[in-house]
Amino acid sequence: MARTIGSNGARTAEAIRQAGVKLIYKHGYEAMSLRQLAAEVGLQSGSLYKYFENKQNLLFDIVRDHMEDLLGKAEADLAGITDPLARLKTFSAFHLRYHMTRMAHVFIANMEIRSLEDEHRAVVVALRRRYEGLLEEILRQGAKDGVFQVREPKVATYAIISMLTGICMWYRPGGRLSQDELVEIYTGLVVNGATGPGAAAAKPFEANPLEAVTAQPRDGGTRAKPRAARPKAVRA
Repeated sequence: MARTIGSNGARTAEAIRQAGVKLIYKHGYEAMSLRQLAAEVGLQSGSLYKYFENKQNLLFDIVRDHMEDLLGKAEADLAGITDPLARLKTFSAFHLRYHMTRMAHVFIANMEIRSLEDEHRAVVVALRRRYEGLLEEILRQGAKDGVFQVREPKVATYAIISMLTGICMWYRPGGRLSQDELVEIYTGLVVNGATGPGAAAAKPFEANPLEAVTAQPRDGGTRAKPRAARPKAVRA
């Protein structure tokens, strides 16, 4: 947990946090050293402990704050919208815009969650479940109302979030297509997938469907997995 003292302490803690995002994104959590981090913000290595107890707590602080911010802003965007189709479009647009502007944070939250200790990982996974639950509830309500033809809302939730988050793998500002154009394309794919001819062939949604997927929510796997390399950007 971050420990700050006064306004100067808060500013220094934030500078350390931002430097941590930069270095973890560039080198990976395991490869980043506290010496590198201290040099990045112009501090002695020992001074870091005034703000973060250790490197693990810094990573937890970064990932937790990212997930809390993502969840809070999604809930704010959806507030007051009751129509399932409008909620689906709003969620999709929010997810895309958020991820196109915070790619380093997104990469760290997705890839370095495996580096979190069990207690910290459990907190982050719970936040992730709450975020995924927003979309799952939209799909369930839309299916119940006959707006969507989605047989398995949980599976559809994972598929949609995976597709939307995938934009981080190739998007870079200044490409051929603007963010607005990409949001329109992706949102159209999501809506068509939930309401189009292909989806219409699915059997009607049941109030209490059997859960086909029993795997645990994605938590980044074990720490023994090799760190995935960031793909080279391809401009749209």
